[in-house]
Amino acid sequence: MATVSHPVFARVYERLSVAMDRAGTAAFRRDLVAGLSGRVIEIGAGNGRMFSHYPPGVTQVVAVEPERRLRAAAERAAADAPVPVTVVDGLADALPAGDGEFDAAVAALVLCTVPDQPSALAEISRVLRPGGEVRFFEHVAAEETTGLHRAQRIVDATLWPRLFAGCHTGRDTVAAITAAGFEVEEQRRFRFPATSNSPSSPCVLGRAIRPIPTGR
Repeated sequence: MATVSHPVFARVYERLSVAMDRAGTAAFRRDLVAGLSGRVIEIGAGNGRMFSHYPPGVTQVVAVEPERRLRAAAERAAADAPVPVTVVDGLADALPAGDGEFDAAVAALVLCTVPDQPSALAEISRVLRPGGEVRFFEHVAAEETTGLHRAQRIVDATLWPRLFAGCHTGRDTVAAITAAGFEVEEQRRFRFPATSNSPSSPCVLGRAIRPIPTGR
């Protein structure tokens, strides 16, 4: 059992996630999971805002969420999902699943928050079948030469992770996904909101594949 509790953040996030979806995040969520099929594991499901967007080709979603209040909200959201969703307790670096169980993994606004990004990505790779894909929608580092990148480094070293349950705005998540052995096939970078200079505004939405081993 994961023992993660961020009650203040969870209460704020339940309201904030709804407002963000209305402002445009819902469209990114739809794009993120478009065309998926088979069994899917969602890492850091939060309060279940992704569930309504899964397409009918998905036969099951196992939604992993360690924070107690958010997990309870996700369980309520699962009841109205268009595909079967099972919400489970668990951590990104110790996923409650067997090797190669899933056809796809979904990470939405979570790889910026996990304490150990390489370990989480190694776990995602482990539970995916060869040829399976990971879909990601994440806060990422701004261009290194910009003032926003410098601001990200400052806030990540001070208050931001404490206020936002471990979130780090300046991670190079695409590089980490590549370093974990995935092949990044698509990525789209943008600001959200489009005109914002918030440290969390640089985002990426993309798709990567766990390579199929080649035999001799």
